[in-house]
Amino acid sequence: MEYLLMCCIEEERWSEIPQTQRDVVMREYGEWVQTHTTSGHYRGGAKLRSSSCATTVRERNGKAVMTDGPFAETKEQLGGYHVLECSDLDEALSIARRIPTLKVGGAIEVRPIEAPAERYIPVNTAEQPITA
Repeated sequence: MEYLLMCCIEEERWSEIPQTQRDVVMREYGEWVQTHTTSGHYRGGAKLRSSSCATTVRERNGKAVMTDGPFAETKEQLGGYHVLECSDLDEALSIARRIPTLKVGGAIEVRPIEAPAERYIPVNTAEQPITA
């Protein structure tokens, strides 16, 4: 089963950490990714730019409304994500516990991925998406 690991941290707190310490954390991240790529667990992921770069899309009265900034005012912001292939939640949590930003105040939300996106995409316009 695939799991999404959402890595959150207070952006202000992260920026207050000395650059040398942030460099160590990011180097450890690289090692973490390499370890789990080699083991076959790592499927992909990325570090995200600051939430100040976000644009939120909503619909109001049938029209798209774009808002600069993140979706919600929160204490922690989504800083990156990873997709892992694991046998079960316990294995996903065990891997998540080794993410380097936990040591500097980060939090990791782990969620199972329900189904691959291609299950919901019709092959041609005559077909209906599978939703079960």
